[in-house]
Amino acid sequence: MKYSVLVTEDAQRDLDDIHAYIASQDGLARADAVLDGLGAVLAKLAKFPNRGEYPAELLALGMRQFRQVHYKPYRAIYQVTGSDIHVLVVADGRRDMQGLLQRRLLA
Repeated sequence: MKYSVLVTEDAQRDLDDIHAYIASQDGLARADAVLDGLGAVLAKLAKFPNRGEYPAELLALGMRQFRQVHYKPYRAIYQVTGSDIHVLVVADGRRDMQGLLQRRLLA
């Protein structure tokens, strides 16, 4: 079965912000390369949606409906619903992920 990978508006904004930041710090070529890498990781979810592990911050709360994949240091948090994969958050894993996930997913 093939799944559809859908990027939410919030996650798209995350990707745009990551791209803009890297472009301002390291140049457009590096920003494009990181975005391509993140895109490749997300595209693989179409074939293997359950390959990601549960985010530790949410697992500690007993929540198993969200998963994550990595493109170091970035983490993409997603949820599988039927044949759709909803990418909800893409963030630098060095951030305060507990606070970010509480604001974005639990509010």
